[in-house]
Amino acid sequence: MATSPPLLCLTVTTLLVIFNQCIAGVNTASTIPPKIGKGYRLISIEESPDGGLVGHLQVKQKNSIYGPDIPLLQLYVKHETEDRLRVHITDAEKQRWEVPYNLLPREQPPPLKQSIGRLRKNPVAESEYSSSELIFSYKSDPFGFAVKRKSSGETLFDSSSDGSDPYGDLVFKDQYLEISTKLPKEASLYGLGENTQPHGIKLYPNDPYTLYTTDVSAINLNTDLYGSHPVYMDLRNVGGQASAHAVLLLNSNGMDVVYRGDSLTYKVIGGVFDFYFFAGPSPLAVVDQYTALIGRPAPMPYWALGFHQCRWGYHNLSVVEDVVENYKKAKIPLDVIWNDDDHMDFHKDFTLNPISYPREKLLAFLDKIHSQGMKYIVLIDPGISVNSTYGVYQRGIANDVFIKYEGKPYLAQVWPGAVNFPDYLNPKTVDWWVDEIKRFHELVPVNGLWIDMNEASNFCSGLCTIPKGKQCPTGTGPGWICCLDCKNITTSRWDDPPYKINASGLQVPIGFKTIATSAVHYNGVLEYDAHSLYGFSETIATHIALQGLEGKRPFILTRSTFVGSGHYAAHWTGDNKATWDDLKYSISTMLNFGIFGVPMVGSDICGFYPAPTEELCNRWIELGAFYPFSRDHANFYSPRQELYQWESVAESARNALGMRYKLLPYLYTLNYEAHMSGAPIARPLFFSFPNLAEFYGLSTQFLLGSSVMVSPVLEEGKSEVKVLFPPGTWYSLFDMTQAIVSKESHYLTLDAPLHVINVHLYQNTILPMQQGGLISKEARTTPFSLIVTFPAGANEGEAKGNLYLDDDELPEMKLGNGYSSYVDFYSSVSDGTVKMWSDVEESKFALENGWTIERVTVLGLEGFGGKFALEVDGIPVVDTSKVEISATEQKFPQELEDGGDKKKSMMVDITGLELPVGKKFKMSWKLRSSG
Repeated sequence: MATSPPLLCLTVTTLLVIFNQCIAGVNTASTIPPKIGKGYRLISIEESPDGGLVGHLQVKQKNSIYGPDIPLLQLYVKHETEDRLRVHITDAEKQRWEVPYNLLPREQPPPLKQSIGRLRKNPVAESEYSSSELIFSYKSDPFGFAVKRKSSGETLFDSSSDGSDPYGDLVFKDQYLEISTKLPKEASLYGLGENTQPHGIKLYPNDPYTLYTTDVSAINLNTDLYGSHPVYMDLRNVGGQASAHAVLLLNSNGMDVVYRGDSLTYKVIGGVFDFYFFAGPSPLAVVDQYTALIGRPAPMPYWALGFHQCRWGYHNLSVVEDVVENYKKAKIPLDVIWNDDDHMDFHKDFTLNPISYPREKLLAFLDKIHSQGMKYIVLIDPGISVNSTYGVYQRGIANDVFIKYEGKPYLAQVWPGAVNFPDYLNPKTVDWWVDEIKRFHELVPVNGLWIDMNEASNFCSGLCTIPKGKQCPTGTGPGWICCLDCKNITTSRWDDPPYKINASGLQVPIGFKTIATSAVHYNGVLEYDAHSLYGFSETIATHIALQGLEGKRPFILTRSTFVGSGHYAAHWTGDNKATWDDLKYSISTMLNFGIFGVPMVGSDICGFYPAPTEELCNRWIELGAFYPFSRDHANFYSPRQELYQWESVAESARNALGMRYKLLPYLYTLNYEAHMSGAPIARPLFFSFPNLAEFYGLSTQFLLGSSVMVSPVLEEGKSEVKVLFPPGTWYSLFDMTQAIVSKESHYLTLDAPLHVINVHLYQNTILPMQQGGLISKEARTTPFSLIVTFPAGANEGEAKGNLYLDDDELPEMKLGNGYSSYVDFYSSVSDGTVKMWSDVEESKFALENGWTIERVTVLGLEGFGGKFALEVDGIPVVDTSKVEISATEQKFPQELEDGGDKKKSMMVDITGLELPVGKKFKMSWKLRSSG
């Protein structure tokens, strides 16, 4: 849903505030401020009972820039695992705000002022503390610490500074914390979101990186957006050998991160320094270690990997029914139909508009689509309408669930007008929210929930009251115009902190168009501290509610995210624009969220507003069909853009979504791998080719899993695409007789007429596919085929792949419960023989569902001979008369045929198989050289 005007609108007052700050010399993220103070000295250090280190730091020279220094700090260092190091720095005498341990479970640091044995009053100037992978070392005066990789001695993080550095030593004040690290210039950094990065997936020196959850349209570049993810991955390449590590600063307060190319500085307006270092050394290992801490990605139901259709502006139920019917007529796959807030009664959560969406007719519609396997999802916003006749509000007031300001529920305005915001840090609020979702599900049996506006978004700023004698909202004009009577709150240091982060890219006050930062949550927690956790806490409460309904696997789509959100929900990238630039930006944002541990992510296909051109919508569905989360979504004020609105777009959709639905078993297996190890579904190419530096900034192509490469057209008027191919053999998934062979990375220009997207499968892979269909429930019942890829012209080689199957209604995604099966596939070419076999874990579920493999296609063989043999569960299959084997010579682009040493390569197709997926099989045949 659009939540603000197409571009960020600022009041004249706000602009004057910014102007006056500039005149007064208040620094912004883009200027270099003077160094602040002389840092701290380490005055004691001792081993803690849990095997870590606890020390104390004393400020060297006090100053009042951004407030007084905290005089004494507690340092806690621990190797929590072999590849994860924690460095925690806080006030030694007073408890400070931290991300709540019940929201993000993790080890607790030692309590303050605990007896830690005899303190070394004069700690050695430098000392080291190591695990098997990482070494922590420190200097005591001024205090600085470094983290090194044990295997190579390479410094990963170094907080010490000298006079020539553009940053100073450690600063720790109540509302301003600063720490920096040196970086080698060749380091490639990724992360620090959420923002729309115009330069691609690599962080770009001197771009602003501000982290503070904000309802700012995603069309705004280099601006703090809906989520806060203070983590970066650092990829380095020394002599052609890559190593990756990651650094998380677990802190929910607003911050600017200044990246200069050879250094990085955090400027944080509260909380503590709670650093986690992840050793890698591969990008996949980094994400594995990161999600082991923050929570593994949520398992998605199978249908969630199908195609979704939504629009803000489906005015009544008959429009929704027509959309579903038109998708069927156009033979375009569709699994899920969505409602924005159109189904609501005057925009109120958990209600139905009795005229536009009468309950009896809606229930009949849902019965119909549910019987076909389709699903229905609706939107809810956190703002609860202040309305004495509204049961949700009445029960909220009775249970005292709302965020307070001076003892009263804080008043804001969103779509229904005046609202209060639930305080999800309060256990009573969670109980109330769970109950409201249960009540709503009894009213409408939705299959998932879409939680929007949860940054939190507010159409007003400051302290507001409901105006007397006038209607608010008026019911005419844009719904986002503030109509409450409001006054600015600038009296407290929470609303007007001494350091101004670069909020909204314009250094607006941090309470601008959100909850006032001096408002109070449960147990006296300030919105100032908890602001960026709001959407995360709502996501957790919603997950608890959905999981408790019918014991089914929840599906939640959330706009605002924080560290750990992927453990509960999927994400879409917010209000994008129907432009070619936004089409391109969507890839970088998607890839970043995979690194953040939120693999189920996608952008509004065809753009949220304004109207896309027909050509753009063609290209966008070709790309969007391969987003992990694939949904077309449009603005209330835009013309209709369902994929059947243009015949040319419908054709592109049938092609691209047709392939997606064939790939559903692969995508679902990637979903399982993500849940088990954090592995992103969509990945940058450097995840599979980390030693090749030419891929470190590549933001126009991506991988699904380790082996499927998607190379979309991203420019207007183009009928070809320039693709960077890593070394090896790549086979076109749409025409497997076509192959690209590359000894070294090189660009190749491929044909890409309007309805074509280039998707390639890498060598040494076994890819499970099914026959597709118009809905995932049907596609899931079709026979399997296996695509086996060897390097072109292979007479030696190995390939492998896997397949995960389960009852996707179950909350847990795991083996061993009797409702799941896992199959490993292997193939080899050696000594003139091709072999293929499977290994099955938990065969029962696959056998009960009757899945079979009917086809095996092997790509890249040097030739084909005879003597085909097959056995199932160790028993030879004597009668193979139904099995047909054919061979086709593969083709290569002309410009590579002239290399002179290209081998002949065959595609061998084996059909007529009836192999039960749940049984182990072996097959073999002779390879006959055609030379």
